[in-house]
Formats: sequence, C-alpha cells, structure tokens
Amino acid sequence: MSGDFAQEWGSERARTAGQAAMRLNGVPAAGGGGGGGGGGGGTFASTPAQKRSAANTIETELEPNTKKATEHADESTGTAVKGFGGWDAALGLKKVADTWDQQVKVLIGRLGSEKGSLRGASGLFVQNDLGTGDGFRPLGQSKLNGL
Repeated sequence: MSGDFAQEWGSERARTAGQAAMRLNGVPAAGGGGGGGGGGGGTFASTPAQKRSAANTIETELEPNTKKATEHADESTGTAVKGFGGWDAALGLKKVADTWDQQVKVLIGRLGSEKGSLRGASGLFVQNDLGTGDGFRPLGQSKLNGL
C-alpha cells in the first residue's frame, strides 16, 4: 500500500511541477498575483469619501427609485387583477404581486444594510487603527524599574 502512495505522490509531483510556487519568507513581486498579505501599496480599495458617496447614492437614488418602481408595479398589477376578476389569471397575478412585494422588502432592507455598513466602515477602520496603536504604546512606568 505504501508503494502505491509513493508512486501516486511521485506522479502527482511530476505532473504539477512548475505550475505553482510558494515562498514563505517574502511577498509576491508587484503585479505577480498570489494574493498574499503585506507588501501592498498601503491603500484601501475606496476612501471614506467614496464610501459616503456610495451611501448617499443608495439613500437619494436607489431606495427612492426602488420604492417608486414598486408603487408603479403595484398600481399596474392591481389594475390587471381587477380586469381579470373571476379568472385564474387574477389569482396568478395576485400571487406574483405578493411575491414581488416580499422581494422588494428584502431588497430595501439590503440597501439599508449596505448603506449603514458603508457609513460605519470608516469609523471601524479608525477604531481599529487606534486600538492597534494603543497596543504598541508603553503601558507606563513598570514596577520592575525600581528594583
């Protein structure tokens, strides 16, 4: 059995030779991919101003426009349901409208959550930085200094 493993391991190593490389004592060269930590340009993917702008866009455009589109769809569907009164099509349209309304509620909730997350992200980064900085500050005079 161990011979089978050794043979299989050897063939897999030979098959994948040159396909992947790993260095534990450094970071990938610029533009080399690899996705490792450290060594980056030291910038976030977005600035606090960009996060505020995105949150404002959600609040002033996406949320109101989604609500308007929902109200328009509800009015049109309500009219169609009345027009098909007594037909199975009316029941089907009513079911579709109810499903639509539930999905819109989920979407509006998700937009609100994303808006809050965008607005809170910058504060969290600042708090994290301050906490990390506090971890490196001396704790004051050590009681061992007087011994």
